[in-house]
Amino acid sequence: MKKPIPVARSVWRGVSVFMAAWALTACSSSPPVPEWQVNAKGSADRATEAWLRGDARIEAVEFARVRSALASTGQPALLARAELLRCATRVASLVFEPCAGFEALAQDAAAAEQAYARYLAGTATAADAALLPEAHRAMLGPDAVPDAALNAIQDPLSQLVAAGVLQRSGRASAAVAERAVVTASARGWRTPLRAWLLVQQQRAQTAGATGEVARLQRRIDLLR
Repeated sequence: MKKPIPVARSVWRGVSVFMAAWALTACSSSPPVPEWQVNAKGSADRATEAWLRGDARIEAVEFARVRSALASTGQPALLARAELLRCATRVASLVFEPCAGFEALAQDAAAAEQAYARYLAGTATAADAALLPEAHRAMLGPDAVPDAALNAIQDPLSQLVAAGVLQRSGRASAAVAERAVVTASARGWRTPLRAWLLVQQQRAQTAGATGEVARLQRRIDLLR
């Protein structure tokens, strides 16, 4: 039998190790993949992309399908993971609000999910680092160098999530904001791009750089 290989990938692969439970595998003697798993994975992909692209209506519809598919398993922990993914897209877009969907299921979540929730909230400590997805571990700890750690993250969405965490915890530099803008722009992700352009514009206003404020406003206007 050949070694199982992934047969489905998505834009959000790497955002959270918790979603690894949905990695679809196949080999000559494997049983068919459950329909709920296929449906949840596909809808999660589409919901994530829709949110980043700026289509909140489609995102809401697709995420409702994710919830429905996962509810069929009777496992709150699976739904908790999905709620964390949804909250991660908000943090990437600088929408800092309680992760209410996860909090309602938190008592059934494992330690890793709890640590990731704290990370998204900007309250994680160095003790949580080992429980985080590998891409995010270097963001914590007394010796962490946020700018360097951020640039080392290869996955675009994971990078934007990390940048959002830095902004939420008051550790985002001008270089972090620029990296987030470049990443979001390259992917055509309107929601995080607009949020980060506004961060840059606020910095420019504080510095009295009127020309830069106007340049950034022209970019923001295009996104409307």
